[in-house]
Amino acid sequence: MFEKILIANRGEIALRVARTCRELGVRTVAVHSVADAESAVVQFADESVQIGPAAAKRSYLNAAAVLAAAETTGADAIHPGYGFLSESPDFADACRAAGVTLIGPPADVMAQLGDKQSARTLMAKAGLPLLPGSLDPLEPEDAHALADSIGYPVIIKAAAGGGGRGMQVVRDSAAFPRAYQETRATARMLFGDSRVYLEKYLEGARHVEIQVLCDGYGNGVHLGERDCSVQRRHQKLIEESPAPRLPEGLAARMGKSAVDGVLEAGYVGAGTVEFLVDRQGNYYFMEVNCRIQVEHPVTEMVTGIDLVAEQIHIAAGQSLTIAQRDIFLRGAAIECRINAEYPAAEFAPAPGIVAEFTPPGGPFVRVDTHVHAGYSIPPHYDSLLAKLIVWAPDRDQALARMRRALAEFRISGTRVETTRDFLREVLDHPAMRSATHSTALVDELLRADQAGSARAARNSAEYQPIRYPA
Repeated sequence: MFEKILIANRGEIALRVARTCRELGVRTVAVHSVADAESAVVQFADESVQIGPAAAKRSYLNAAAVLAAAETTGADAIHPGYGFLSESPDFADACRAAGVTLIGPPADVMAQLGDKQSARTLMAKAGLPLLPGSLDPLEPEDAHALADSIGYPVIIKAAAGGGGRGMQVVRDSAAFPRAYQETRATARMLFGDSRVYLEKYLEGARHVEIQVLCDGYGNGVHLGERDCSVQRRHQKLIEESPAPRLPEGLAARMGKSAVDGVLEAGYVGAGTVEFLVDRQGNYYFMEVNCRIQVEHPVTEMVTGIDLVAEQIHIAAGQSLTIAQRDIFLRGAAIECRINAEYPAAEFAPAPGIVAEFTPPGGPFVRVDTHVHAGYSIPPHYDSLLAKLIVWAPDRDQALARMRRALAEFRISGTRVETTRDFLREVLDHPAMRSATHSTALVDELLRADQAGSARAARNSAEYQPIRYPA
């Protein structure tokens, strides 16, 4: 087992990793930017090192500074969390060269699966079902011809993309050339790589993902599925496990496909295989995330397995101690992401100073957060403030518990706006309650709100969005 782990991240995930390390008896090092000098993980960790100014490129994305902190403090492993350096093959290689264990998959596996186009090729060889699309780089004319032959709508995606960025839906042939060039330009700007690929776009699909664990000895298991269909701009807002209303046996088939695919790639550690499920119950591979997911707590709640602890044990060279037959999903868990955003303004970030922060409590309610009263929400990073997770014996009870917990959540302050009330609208939507929703639900809600606002304006009445009692 490791003696000291450096946590190369910030916010709630850094604190969450530090807590598991303490339970395992492993000392921790928190690295931080100038903006996060007083953060919760800095107070909680055994040691801390300032690695740069507020800008992420000069701090949390500065691999040399992170490795220097590991060397200075004598850390023998680095946990990258999610985002930042967590899926960087170059950083994984640098860790290996420095003699520090990166808690994640090998660099070559990360490179192969992190490239969405090569991942599609590899998963096709492993027998996973794919949507019609491209497996190899195409010239613009060839890509246009392929889109015409597949039929619209299609989606163009950055090969090096992630986090819901670098993709565009195209609904007719005339719009394709411009969209293709725009997506390439966006990919180059965001990821330094202009390669893109395309695939058929499924209207009304569900986003369902499988959590996997693989050790370094060729063993792999899946820990069930998560439904992540409630999204804005291809980024998740609500996740739940198990995925409701899947056809009989579909989750088991997806789980087997996911394990087969990652073992074919030589995967080691915790990862997630993401699929789209159409209205007929067919499933199609999307991508592999080579890290811990933001939504991992819902899997922990229904399985009782600490995924961060499993990551650490695997990285330390231990074999899996659980077999597939030992894994059961009990009850239902739901996670809501509380972001500092303006839902009515296309979820624009809303940094400010938190005056009141009172998270909910009660049976089977978990809050993963780094926020407190007086916290200044920095504009430099992701807008996630907290993850609210609930568990109950069944989905209906879990939904009721989540509604109650959201109603209790108190977050206010100077210029502080959050997604809390919008999430309550989503939970109250008939499609969400009946589990007939798709990835289009958020857009449908926003269009309905905009239409209601327009009607109210025409009637000379001031439109007010849904507000719940404080």
